Amino acid sequence: MATETKTSAGHFFEDYRLGQKMVHAVPRTVGPGERALYTALYPSRFALYSSDVFARACGLPASPLEDLAAFHVVFGKSVPDVSLNAVANLGYAEGRFLAPVWPGDTLATSSEVIGLKQNSNGKSGVVWVRSTGVNQHGAAVMSYVRWVMVRKRAPDAPAPETVVPELAGAVAAEDLVLPPGLDFTGYDFAAAGSPHAWEDYAIGERIDHVDGVTVEEAEHMMATRLWQNTAKVHFNATFREDGRRLIYGGHVISLARALSYNGLGNAQIIAAINAGSHANPCFAGTTVRAWSEVLDKAETAAPGVGALRLRLVATRAQSAGFALRDTDGRYLPEVLLDLDIWALMPRRG
Repeated sequence: MATETKTSAGHFFEDYRLGQKMVHAVPRTVGPGERALYTALYPSRFALYSSDVFARACGLPASPLEDLAAFHVVFGKSVPDVSLNAVANLGYAEGRFLAPVWPGDTLATSSEVIGLKQNSNGKSGVVWVRSTGVNQHGAAVMSYVRWVMVRKRAPDAPAPETVVPELAGAVAAEDLVLPPGLDFTGYDFAAAGSPHAWEDYAIGERIDHVDGVTVEEAEHMMATRLWQNTAKVHFNATFREDGRRLIYGGHVISLARALSYNGLGNAQIIAAINAGSHANPCFAGTTVRAWSEVLDKAETAAPGVGALRLRLVATRAQSAGFALRDTDGRYLPEVLLDLDIWALMPRRG
């Protein structure tokens, strides 16, 4: 009797084709549980995502799901098709948050392959995809590009034609999408926990966020399950030769974002991810620290709302040195994450 194969080993590098479109399975309805677990996993204190009362005073109907929580859900949908057999997720570009995600929304994700490049060792290659998350109404809530190193099934399989996409260095300030109704003219600085407004930050300023969070194996495993991120390098300790589970890069992003509250407590909303690199791997036991650099400032059309372009760096070293790269331009080994974002915060003027 023949045995049918009903399981899937996931996509390998040679399975991808330029222009390939994937509609990812298992839409997910988000609710208060995701909000509570996000706060349990990451020491986030941003008031807009903590209080319906605060959010209403800022012109919103209620407190939305934290930007990065929605990002994790949308990202997790794509993993079985894009990065199940990943060596590592490498970076991000052209990320825009297009609409708030509210408790009760159902999120689904689709992706298109926009670039392919086999590595010189012939054992893996890099896949670029543009992923879009939509809600139950079919409205896009976010879109971003990411690239991931994926194993080959057979090293001797022919390599696809190399296509490396041209990606914008940053989302233009005028292309930022602000939540409808957002109004910071009556902003409550005391309730937010920080006195610093948009005017208080200068381009080139660097901020040491002081605090640190040690990554625990149990928390990381809970996070990958919560976001339904099934990449083998995160779940399976036998998948890497060193027997260690790689910490999901999004876990590091959220830890760095939470740490940034101390110094950027009024950077309430992430409006865009301009670029991002997971510079070095993170493993359980690592203590993550963070620092930020103000790269640019922009006014917005929303009342009382300004935008800061920030470089958010996660590191396993003390942050005060603000060291990022060596003299050859390579990331220093202690740097875990280099993330370039636009954040929305109140203005005084």
